[in-house]
Amino acid sequence: MLGWFRKLLPREDRFFDLFDRHVRTVVGGAEALERLLAGDDVENNCRRIVELEDEADAITAEVLLAVRRSFITPFDRGDIKDLIQSMDDAIDMMHKTVKTVRLFEKTAFDPLMRDMGTTIVEAAHLVAEAIPLLSKVSANAAQLAAIAEKVTEVEGRSDDLHEQGLKDLFRRHGSGGDAMAYLIGSEIYGQLEKVVDRFEDVANEISGIVIENV
Repeated sequence: MLGWFRKLLPREDRFFDLFDRHVRTVVGGAEALERLLAGDDVENNCRRIVELEDEADAITAEVLLAVRRSFITPFDRGDIKDLIQSMDDAIDMMHKTVKTVRLFEKTAFDPLMRDMGTTIVEAAHLVAEAIPLLSKVSANAAQLAAIAEKVTEVEGRSDDLHEQGLKDLFRRHGSGGDAMAYLIGSEIYGQLEKVVDRFEDVANEISGIVIENV
């Protein structure tokens, strides 16, 4: 009964504008990270990710304020908060990767790190494809479920790259080798894997919204 009544009320479409703005920062950060890992103008791409992360934080704050002030929301308030926070966690993790790159003054990256950068961009674009579909959850339920499944597949490939990368690091820098290079490399691999994990969290939030609203 409540669901039927809510459909008759005007919707707060501003949330979707904010989601769209946020996901554009996430995609921009992912693309900058991919360029960074390719060794392309590393410092400028680091700076770009930091700028986008600041912008994403501001948008997240807008969403949380809108949740508190809005009488009507397009779906559950808790789901809105969880969705925007999971998106924000993804770009936050990119920022953490930048901090490590800057700390250790890295300018060259392993091929498997570059491959992980590609999976991050792929996951970001999938999330960007899903976000506008949330404005009509029921009509787009099947498409949203398919996108969420694709993100999970990307995360699985990222897991494999992460594992291969660590093995490669150990072969090159393990026993009797350059311990610091191994530690730095493993830290970067771990952070890149966490970026993809955060995108899987976004996909899980989207799946939950679909289940609750169909």
